[in-house]
Amino acid sequence: MPESSADAPAMGAFERYLSLWVLACIATGLLLGQAAPALFTRLGGLEWAGLNLPVALLIWLMIIPMLLKVDLSALGAVRRHAGGIGVTVFINWAVKPFSMALLAWLFVGMLFRPYLPAEQITSYIAGLILLAGAPCTAMVFVWSNLSRGDPAFTLGQVALNDVIMVFAFGPLMGLLLGLAAITVPWDTLALSVALYIVLPLAVAQLWRRWLLSQADGAQRLENTLARLHPVSLLALLATLILLFGFQGRQILAQPLVIVLLAVPILLQVALNSGAAYLLNRRVGSPHCVAAPSALIGASNFFELAVATAIALFGFDSGAALATVVGVLIEVPVMLALVHLLARSRAWYERGPAVMRQRAQIR
Repeated sequence: MPESSADAPAMGAFERYLSLWVLACIATGLLLGQAAPALFTRLGGLEWAGLNLPVALLIWLMIIPMLLKVDLSALGAVRRHAGGIGVTVFINWAVKPFSMALLAWLFVGMLFRPYLPAEQITSYIAGLILLAGAPCTAMVFVWSNLSRGDPAFTLGQVALNDVIMVFAFGPLMGLLLGLAAITVPWDTLALSVALYIVLPLAVAQLWRRWLLSQADGAQRLENTLARLHPVSLLALLATLILLFGFQGRQILAQPLVIVLLAVPILLQVALNSGAAYLLNRRVGSPHCVAAPSALIGASNFFELAVATAIALFGFDSGAALATVVGVLIEVPVMLALVHLLARSRAWYERGPAVMRQRAQIR
């Protein structure tokens, strides 16, 4: 990985001013939710089999261009960074969902219970569990670029996580929600997995293969990704406006709830990113692997979490609100984490295991 900042991947205006765009969309959504509640009520009523169609469409527009970047053949190269891949998979699937369930039960179910609406306690816990149920896909490439991560590692890790997610998300969420004594509508959960994971991944991979099969396939794929990039970003911004429009009244009426729900989310970011970073240092992964590993371990597939929470519990539920809080704090927190990882690079590379690995490579 290049050492100089001049070699770092270039960022567009969206990436450079990501927090400002997100804050602007949040403010727009809150204002529109207050000014035109009937519009959002009608949008909320556009459902099929319990799934909201506007949210589903926006999530497809957001996810498919990102999944189009994923080359599942990169799974064959995961051995190149076996240590970093192993650490990230362990954090993503064996630590994060269970640690969030524990933090949600401890803080929302016990410590903060007197300050939260009693009828929504279980729903808040469900939303937090859903938020941590799958590793981030759409924004991983942005975080990896900002942290100057190894693109091959990021690509392989995302491909592997996507495959695991197809099989593990539904059963894992059913298990954790069941342990929290939350009734799971399995048919809706299965439909959510099919619509928001399986089908987008299948569409993206078939589209990718078709593009690469044409003359100058690599250039066609690159051109398609360039054209779809603004579509994906606009879908993300529109999703934020829509979600905060739906939840605007609750957010403005319950600012303390937002703060309290943010506490376990922030703690799980610190716990999982720190654990991934330290474990990578222990196994000798280079910093260009450890940094994106820590970011992937900390970030969440909030698009899937929001869609699933709405499908399972409804727009006005505490679960939907909890996932929206995850959207609210994820971007600034992840940008702060990128900065912290960059500042700690010299310390990281003084680790004995990292130094031994670098000596072996030389």
